[in-house]
Amino acid sequence: MHTLEQLRAGQLAGVRRLKLCCGLSDFPREIFDLADSLEILDLSGNALSMLPDDLPRLHKLRIIFCSDNLFTTLPAVLGSCEELSMIGFKANRIRHVPAAALPPRLRWLTLTDNAIEVLPDELGNCHELQKLMLAGNCLSRLPATLANCRQLELVRIAANRFTALPDCLLSLPRLSWLAYAGNPFSEARELAAPADAGAAGVAWQRLELAQQLGEGASGVIYRARLDGCTDVAVKVFKGAMTSDGLPRSEMAACVSAGAHPSLIPILGMLAGHPQQASGLVMPLIDAAFGNLAGPPSLASCTRDVYADGARFDASQALAIAHGIASAVCQLHARGIVHGDLYGHNILHTAAGACLLGDFGAASMFVPGSPQGDLLQGIEARAFGVLLGELIAHGAAPLPLLQALHEACLQDDVLRRPRFDVIERTLLEMFPA
Repeated sequence: MHTLEQLRAGQLAGVRRLKLCCGLSDFPREIFDLADSLEILDLSGNALSMLPDDLPRLHKLRIIFCSDNLFTTLPAVLGSCEELSMIGFKANRIRHVPAAALPPRLRWLTLTDNAIEVLPDELGNCHELQKLMLAGNCLSRLPATLANCRQLELVRIAANRFTALPDCLLSLPRLSWLAYAGNPFSEARELAAPADAGAAGVAWQRLELAQQLGEGASGVIYRARLDGCTDVAVKVFKGAMTSDGLPRSEMAACVSAGAHPSLIPILGMLAGHPQQASGLVMPLIDAAFGNLAGPPSLASCTRDVYADGARFDASQALAIAHGIASAVCQLHARGIVHGDLYGHNILHTAAGACLLGDFGAASMFVPGSPQGDLLQGIEARAFGVLLGELIAHGAAPLPLLQALHEACLQDDVLRRPRFDVIERTLLEMFPA
């Protein structure tokens, strides 16, 4: 975090990344003094409603974040910034997205939690677009031209007003991670989530919170003691809207998923939180489990970041791949797509035991339907990406996984293997 005083005193000369959060209502003109170096500008958490018409003077600007401000229109001047590839205007008051606001090199557009009803057809001209974050708006349709965005891999349209899943998404050759829960066409299945043991309430008063264990897009996870004797993990949702969708959609998917050796189990839903926050109570995971990967970076966009030197031998890679495939096979049989099938949502041990978690982007579908077949094919591509990462970080070549990896990545969505086939294929790879 930088200060306005540092900027005005010339102390930030040469910086590539500038972050100012100090109640700004006007764009500080001193930022232009950094034009020859500035690549990332973060003005989130201010009171801005406009950007200057001469913003393109920041000729090296690649990334701009203006979340939690007062914009009602996505500034048209953004489209004139030729190097700009990432735009983040989450949690503003945006209703209008002019075509002129879309820069030619756009890869990542985040407009989560606004009031957008219509997107311009020109969005389909953003041929480099890979990530599109639109959860929590008022959209009822997407431009059909989005079918031209053949590099698009991750889409979030949860908590909007869609009465049907947009057809333009279902044949995109690279789409791998899709979240659409909390829309009129999907809500009936979410509301019908089974009231089994996973849906039971766990009273806040029964919990003694300890240290924070982690934090994701949808919530914060704490270590806690249940009834003074049992160690558990408690996920407290951050608010009514996350980058992936609604907490209630995540909870519906969690309690519908059922028990599986490679799914993080649910003890119950949090009840009676002092601030009425939603939450989930889970068993505390053994310390032998660690994250398979870190989430995508600004540079990698849609690809996880693995630790330097991360290596998996053949038995580890095969065990992880089979465990996750088996878990997703069960989800699909129950009409659930995970929507965020990534290494950073997988815990694993050195022996290859694994657990898939974080259902923040999960959505429901009708098993056996033509649309369900397409959705399963989309998730198969996400699994193909995961296989590719396991192969790339293999301690030795993994030829057995290569053919399956390629099958999952083929452009034709319906030609990709379904997870019952994937699971069976992986099982056959284990030594007799």
